[in-house]
Amino acid sequence: MEANQILDEIKELNLSYLLLAREMLHDDRVAAMYRLGIGDDVARILEKLSSSQLIKMAASNMLLCRFRFDDRLIAEMLSSDNRDQTITKSHAAILMAGKPAEAIA
Repeated sequence: MEANQILDEIKELNLSYLLLAREMLHDDRVAAMYRLGIGDDVARILEKLSSSQLIKMAASNMLLCRFRFDDRLIAEMLSSDNRDQTITKSHAAILMAGKPAEAIA
């Protein structure tokens, strides 16, 4: 994959993520903040973005979304081939909810 193609893919993903985040925040702010792993300050910024600001932000050459887990236990729980996925996913969600939401600085 070429560098330009990767940058185009990042920009497209950023735009999709920002549009989805804004829609989720509009529908159910509290649930969106939890699912996106963002705090109130970032939620307010995303809600107030104009369409042109959103497009400009999406044009960044770095990924705006990221995996919320950085520990092996959660990654293994979410990717395991466990028979009882409901309990496993619930346990992973509980562990992730205990981690503080990080804000974009």
